[in-house]
Amino acid sequence: MDYDVIIAGGSYAGLSAGLQLARARRRVLVIDAGQRRNRFAATSHGFLGQDGRAPGDIAEDARRQFMAYPTVQWLADCAVSARKEGDGFSLETAGGQCYSARRLLLATGVTDELPAVQGLAERWGTSVFHCPYCHGYELEQGPIGVLATSQMSLHHALMLPDWGPTTFLLNGAFEPDPEQRASLERRGVTLVSQRVRRIEGERADAVLVDGRVVALDGLFVLPRTRVAGTLAATLGCDFEDGPLGVFIQSDMTRETSVPGVFVCGDAAMPFGSVALAVGDGVRAGSGVHRSLIFDTH
Repeated sequence: MDYDVIIAGGSYAGLSAGLQLARARRRVLVIDAGQRRNRFAATSHGFLGQDGRAPGDIAEDARRQFMAYPTVQWLADCAVSARKEGDGFSLETAGGQCYSARRLLLATGVTDELPAVQGLAERWGTSVFHCPYCHGYELEQGPIGVLATSQMSLHHALMLPDWGPTTFLLNGAFEPDPEQRASLERRGVTLVSQRVRRIEGERADAVLVDGRVVALDGLFVLPRTRVAGTLAATLGCDFEDGPLGVFIQSDMTRETSVPGVFVCGDAAMPFGSVALAVGDGVRAGSGVHRSLIFDTH
């Protein structure tokens, strides 16, 4: 085998897992195409010791620290296929290179699928967000919108008044019942039933179909997510339904239904953040290490 472990994905979760394995002096290859989920955001928040830093700077510092270990390698590429082969796995990249390892760790993350509202995608990560803990404070208690995508958006709308006066744009995606309307009223949330035609302006003003404009400093939305890439599916990993999309099923050590294949980060959880991804990487990295010592797949 070329390596003890190949990690597909070198963002926060993958690097955190790799660091545990590097410190165990295992031979590790990280394959990463540089598509961090939060690459559109200027700053990252809520991560202890890194609050307010640029996400790319956090990732680059982590990569530099990881690469200081002598048993690791980094490949700027995308892992496109993998299969079980003998006592391990073989993996092929988009660049046509093939590698083998005793274990695979999937840290590919997820892809966000935003509603088809004009102007929404262009503001994703700058004035359109999904995580109040990550971005709510910086709105300085200005007017906030919640664009409904499903019943899950009710939770969003009930949370966000702690960060500013909140307008719940139902947009035909969700209709609260009387009890839910009472809960929203108690939280001071303004309901707008008109559909949203587009998002415009320097921040995230919502233009309704009747021409009215709801002025907003920031807009929150819960996109659907899908696991990035096809590695997990082609390997035969089981998936689990989450409130916003499927994620890869795993046990407490982050081993998937396919022995020897592990997962961590957003692809392994129904919700995610940088801090959660880093912690999950620690769990997965130590789980992979234990399997190399004690398991025979």
